[in-house]
Amino acid sequence: MKKQDKNISFRQVEIVNQFLAELDQHLADLQSGQVETAYEVNQFAELLFINPNHLSDTVKEVIGKSPCAVYEEKLIVISKDMIINTNKPINEIARILDYDPSNFTKFFKRFTGKTPKKYRNDNRPDLKTEKVTI
Repeated sequence: MKKQDKNISFRQVEIVNQFLAELDQHLADLQSGQVETAYEVNQFAELLFINPNHLSDTVKEVIGKSPCAVYEEKLIVISKDMIINTNKPINEIARILDYDPSNFTKFFKRFTGKTPKKYRNDNRPDLKTEKVTI
């Protein structure tokens, strides 16, 4: 197998930067409730006026990850933040991020090794103290 020459063009970098900007905006809109459905790669490609395969190939070539992998990594960061810094129930967080609650738990555990509930309990000192009422 020949070693591939990595000549990345300015246009490829531009496409990736535009994708990342659109992705960040979409995730912010999803988190704030301005949109209710998560975009797929073809929708991001439409926003950038390029073919979905071209977008996928370009993102993978420039940053070494698929657009889906980038999306999932950013979604985990947002999920962790919402789990730790809000009092919203896990199932509500799942729905905000356009997941069925049971699929969200599987998704989250695959990336973190913990369920969302366990992650919250481990990272929220206020939940660790037992309240005793008499």
